Amino acid sequence: MRDAGKIVALTHKELEKAIKPGISTKELSDIAEDFIKKQGARPAFKGLYGFPAAVCISVNEEVVHGIPSQRKLEVGDIVGCDLGVEIEGYFGDAAYTYRVEPISDRAMKLLEVAERALYLGIEKAVSGNRLTDISHAIQSFVESNGFSVVREYVGHGIGSKLHEDPQVPNFGRPGRGIKLKPGLTLAIEPMVNEGTHEVVTLSNNWTVVTKDRKLSAHFEHTVAITDGAPEILTKL
Repeated sequence: MRDAGKIVALTHKELEKAIKPGISTKELSDIAEDFIKKQGARPAFKGLYGFPAAVCISVNEEVVHGIPSQRKLEVGDIVGCDLGVEIEGYFGDAAYTYRVEPISDRAMKLLEVAERALYLGIEKAVSGNRLTDISHAIQSFVESNGFSVVREYVGHGIGSKLHEDPQVPNFGRPGRGIKLKPGLTLAIEPMVNEGTHEVVTLSNNWTVVTKDRKLSAHFEHTVAITDGAPEILTKL
């Protein structure tokens, strides 16, 4: 899983370098897919449940599961890129929301809060805590900053499958759910909306957007519970 996570992190570095005005979301997905294959790994999302590409790319009001297309990025866009990798039967999964500079102050605040919420959740991913200690840390920080947390889509266990139990909500009271133990690996992934937490799925049956069409940001890491501090497997 460390190997898979490293490839995920390196792939995100390639995407970060490529994101600029005028590039299409399909071109970004192709860049990621080519890079993953060159590492001797497999893009885990392609074909999963029928998804057609290596990366879910969600722009502005799109929350998750955006299908790469000929849409070209524009200045001011925020671009969520969610990707997974499988190597030798094990998986890594991470998402970042990138900026097509310059972006608005409001968009910048949203990204800062969403990313900070992820790390506050990770801080609670320690042996002896309960699963929803992660959830509560994320929700309380997001809402204290005037934003909202998506309910319909959550984080998940990960290991020899991309999606495993338990589900990891980004909301809820602390002290509930399973007790965290060393060896458990989780994909923690807050999806944070500028306005309402409510979302709808577009007619392509994949792309999820905010109901009010305000902005959304998505950050994710694959994390291992240890005897000490949590280990982020998808960070270089």
